[in-house]
Amino acid sequence: MKASAVRGHLDGLLLSVLESGPLHGYAVITAVQERSNGVLELRKGTIYPALNKLERLGLLRSVWESEGERRRRCYELTDAGRRSLAAERSVWNEFTTAIGAVLAPAPNPGHST
Repeated sequence: MKASAVRGHLDGLLLSVLESGPLHGYAVITAVQERSNGVLELRKGTIYPALNKLERLGLLRSVWESEGERRRRCYELTDAGRRSLAAERSVWNEFTTAIGAVLAPAPNPGHST
């Protein structure tokens, strides 16, 4: 799927995969890919700036964790992030309902073609 299809929805995707608990950046990428059955493949060059932006906005917080010799930054939702995710879901539901009504309208039994 084209990267442009995700544009405008990336914040919601990232917040959603972090809802269940803290993840490091690569695990966020993997979670999005797995949840989308491989359709959405995010690049590091897209994900890390977005995670940093969400942290600057107070929607995420991060901590450095060590696993053996490797240090990773793990991100988790803040309360503001949970509220933002709820708002993103509401907007998404409105959007998909409206688009669905146009692209796949319900049959109108009183109207013949």
